[in-house]
Amino acid sequence: MQWIIGACGALVVAGAAYWKQSLSFTGLLAAVMMGTVYFGAGNAFWFGILLLFFISSSLLSKLHHENKAELEATYDKTGRRDAGQVFANGGLGMLLVLLNAIYPLEIWGFLFIGVMATVTSDTWATEIGTLAAKPPRSVLTGKVLQAGTSGGVSLPGTLAAAAGGALIGAASWLLRAASGMQHHSFLLLALAGLLGGLAGAFADSILGATVQRMNRCTVCGREVEASHHCGQPTVYARGWRWMNNDAVNAVSSILGGAVALLVSYI
Repeated sequence: MQWIIGACGALVVAGAAYWKQSLSFTGLLAAVMMGTVYFGAGNAFWFGILLLFFISSSLLSKLHHENKAELEATYDKTGRRDAGQVFANGGLGMLLVLLNAIYPLEIWGFLFIGVMATVTSDTWATEIGTLAAKPPRSVLTGKVLQAGTSGGVSLPGTLAAAAGGALIGAASWLLRAASGMQHHSFLLLALAGLLGGLAGAFADSILGATVQRMNRCTVCGREVEASHHCGQPTVYARGWRWMNNDAVNAVSSILGGAVALLVSYI
């Protein structure tokens, strides 16, 4: 019955997101499968955190969306998430849900908080940072960059990342209590989310500035993530060819999860 409830709930939420054009059709299918596993193999803690990330990120992606159209043209993926993005953001969490169902350990919960805090922090930082009045600066050199450039950070984006991570940690405390899971202090979980999210978000920026695959537009000469820009195919510019945006998200999520787990020990 729990799996059926999870499937129905996931279908409703993902269907609404598809209707609002926050998900592509492949993204819809992936989200339904993922939500079913989160609730069926987990409980309100796992499923609730996934919903919090998904709903908050979808709402932020619509904030002043008309001003983001030019920037989205430079990204490998747009605001309408496909299956690759869905799994890049929630796939590691789903693996942790299954591991906890097979062999319950407290470490899976803290890793999950860090992973979900990372994807939330990174998404919030991107959505808010692109609206900042001042241009971002390189996370490595401090040099002023064009808005939307990989590896760029800003004060509004950093504050948004901190808020997103802290929210995941705070919500974890509430949802764990509601699910009857082992009690941890509010401060511990909030710190795990905050520090895990910030670590993951900055790791994402560092990877974007160093090893993420970037292409160059043959028309305007701009360095972009997208395979097409200005109506023409782009050419390889730098980075590891396999390290696309989804791979960067996955690596940074692992690092964020590790930091959250470290916080639980300290």
